[in-house]
Amino acid sequence: MPAAVLAAARALLESLSGFEAELFSGADCAEVAEALAVAEKACAAARLSAAARAADCGAHLRAGFAEAGDWLARHAGTSPGQARAALETAEALRRCPATSRAFARGELSLSQAAEIARTEAARPGVEAELLARARSQGLGSLREAARKLRLGAVSPEELRRRQLAARSFRSWRDELGMTCFTAALTPEVGVGFLNRLDAEADRLFRAGGQQLRSEPREARAADAFVALLQGKGKARSRSAEVVLVADWGAFVRGHAHPGEVCHIVGGSPVPVALARQMAEEAFVKAVLHDGVEIKTVAHYGRHIPAVLRTALQLGPPPDFEGASCTEPGCGRRYGLEWDHVDPVANQGLTSLANLRPLCKPSHRKKTEADRAAGLLGGRGNRRRSGGRGEGRDPP
Repeated sequence: MPAAVLAAARALLESLSGFEAELFSGADCAEVAEALAVAEKACAAARLSAAARAADCGAHLRAGFAEAGDWLARHAGTSPGQARAALETAEALRRCPATSRAFARGELSLSQAAEIARTEAARPGVEAELLARARSQGLGSLREAARKLRLGAVSPEELRRRQLAARSFRSWRDELGMTCFTAALTPEVGVGFLNRLDAEADRLFRAGGQQLRSEPREARAADAFVALLQGKGKARSRSAEVVLVADWGAFVRGHAHPGEVCHIVGGSPVPVALARQMAEEAFVKAVLHDGVEIKTVAHYGRHIPAVLRTALQLGPPPDFEGASCTEPGCGRRYGLEWDHVDPVANQGLTSLANLRPLCKPSHRKKTEADRAAGLLGGRGNRRRSGGRGEGRDPP
């Protein structure tokens, strides 16, 4: 068996080293790319399995490496940290047979397998759920679902303690001499800051000329960050900077019972005590399930009232994890626009039921489909049934 695998690996390497994409059609290259993507994942699974076994047997010591991660990093061309994480994934996969088999068949990437394995370790019994998600959706969606499950395995009080201990700020200079940094902030601080940053970046986009508008959003976000640091930022988010969702009973009681929600939208679960403290701050919007019928806020204009906007930004119930692009397979949480499913030009209401978040590319595609269907020709001139929307109102 090892001899057959070695022979196959060497034959594949020889074939690939002579491959010239320019000699083939786009359709042929697409087929090759898809096949190689599966083969690449299967190769990663076999390599990791072999590396883990070699490490267990001390092969890295005979090769002159004190740590198995250093040995694997040298041959895989990764950092020692990445190699150690891969070996930890190999260990965790021993307790996830279905995921391990899917990984070996090239159905999963190493990143997907790692998410499933470490979440199963924290929340036993979720492997099948996450494996199904990995097969049908992208890595981002899997990570979001896995993170939520892992956070749910920790009490809000313990999670808060870990978050406070994990606060950090690091800076360095890159090859261009640019100042770079990474930070880890607690949810009530980080979410509020990012919402302000997004609002300022949007303001700069609206106020800028053609050159600024053509720059990537990352460049505008950098300018917005500097403006906020210097106290020159003019924009405030049109909604609350931090949206807190809590069951009314838990909020009044001072602690949550199993199944009761208390978390920051776009952040994580928080202790009820922190929620009550945050609700006293002016920049926090507390949604306390107090019986307000958000669905009754509806009209024929494009303007989204504050109450309705808050409801939209919560995301779908019962989890209220924040808005994300509803286009299947997307799930982006940035640069969203509110789409009228039934267009305003087609007498579509501005209501909770008729609005959904879409990323800019998906919204443009949707608008063109509406235009082709004749739904944007003017209010009252088109049929109401089957309408789709064109409104562009940033969340």
